[in-house]
Amino acid sequence: MTHSPHTVTRRTFLTGAAAALAAPMVVRSSAFGANAPSNRIHMAAIGVGGRGSGNNWNYFVKYDDVRYLAACDLRKSRREAFAAKVNKKYGSEVCRAYADFREVLARQDVDGVVVSTPDHWHVPIACAAAAAKKDMYVEKPLGVAMTWAWKLRNLVKKNGVLFQYGTQQRSGGGFRRAVHLVRNGYVGQIQRIEAWCPDMSSQFNNAHVKPYGSTEPADVPADLNYDTWLGPAPKKPYTVDRCTCFGAYHIYDYALGFIAGWGAHPLDIAQWGMDADNTGPVKYEGTGKIPPKGSLWDSIESWDVTCTYAGGVPIRLMGHRVAEPVVKTMVKRPWRGHGTTFFGTEGWVSVDRGGCYMNVKGESVNAYKLEMKASDTPPYESNCQGRNLLDCMKTRKPTINPLESAIRSDTISHLSDICIRTGRPIRWDPKKEQILGDAEAAKMLDRPMRAPWTIANLTA
Repeated sequence: MTHSPHTVTRRTFLTGAAAALAAPMVVRSSAFGANAPSNRIHMAAIGVGGRGSGNNWNYFVKYDDVRYLAACDLRKSRREAFAAKVNKKYGSEVCRAYADFREVLARQDVDGVVVSTPDHWHVPIACAAAAAKKDMYVEKPLGVAMTWAWKLRNLVKKNGVLFQYGTQQRSGGGFRRAVHLVRNGYVGQIQRIEAWCPDMSSQFNNAHVKPYGSTEPADVPADLNYDTWLGPAPKKPYTVDRCTCFGAYHIYDYALGFIAGWGAHPLDIAQWGMDADNTGPVKYEGTGKIPPKGSLWDSIESWDVTCTYAGGVPIRLMGHRVAEPVVKTMVKRPWRGHGTTFFGTEGWVSVDRGGCYMNVKGESVNAYKLEMKASDTPPYESNCQGRNLLDCMKTRKPTINPLESAIRSDTISHLSDICIRTGRPIRWDPKKEQILGDAEAAKMLDRPMRAPWTIANLTA
């Protein structure tokens, strides 16, 4: 990222950056064979804080056919520490630290990027990566404006790059088993779905000033490029609770809150189970709580929204405080603060990160020991979201969580947020991707971007 606020397009930046970089040219990822040095996948990390460091180390760095060439972060200490750790693993100075993500994207030897920034930077950086023809892994949720996501769709398609959504759960065996059971009719015809996750209250104790964070202006840490951290978001005073991961999760300028940041997980499984990666619900109605006016954390705090598909199947999307008494009524289904349950005419299947649970005709069934029929159509199989992207970079096959799946599940979070903030039902056309009969609500699908950090500048 950059230390200069002056307007600069991607093209003018890359002209200078390419000349300044002395990176070696290598065979690109379209010509892989064995794990010879010239055939390794060359990756770069953009955002290496707690979540970003975990993503890169757990899902990419560990593989022998990967080499990390770049570590980019707005905090100097983070990027240098990440690069040093990678170089120690490799035994040579392979990975360079960068302050500007555009310098990373200017490198012709970088095949793919892992984007683990605050939410409001996901789509702008992904758009710049697509324009630079880099494959990408992007953290969830997708972003803060659906109009931005639609621009990303066009760029990904135009440039033929691969996209992997960082939801992780599609690569978990329990989630895959649940989707297999649902799609192949083991609980009959699906009648309704419940999806829930932690709400804002789960992180109140992490604020320096509880519960919604400090609004008192403070000095910007010397290690942080604050103006670029804000990026396309409005200019606001720095506070001790603004640029933490919790501020990035719960401040509406940078995120929709956990209705999207955590909600992406159970919603993605609901969509996958319904084989709805190219569509979504058509009606949204419900309620939610928003922190008092003037609070720093000002995204949706708690929610209970019903999102109904065209065929009449509803998803009840809940924060964990709403969901707990509902889920606890289920027989032999342990309470956890997140999960997805599919209710069918013959029983139900429920799944979370602790297990997959099943009840058929009133009797509990071991979902893992249930013998599958040879005639079943199993879902896409992946055991690691990162490994899946790497394999697809070699074969050019679609990833398990392509961009369209991200856009469609993200749409559910956005429309639920709009429904709560407007206080009225929202009708949606998933084919045209339009809110019907509510011009005021439709405007909320877009957000202005603070210059010079516009998608047009980043992709020109």
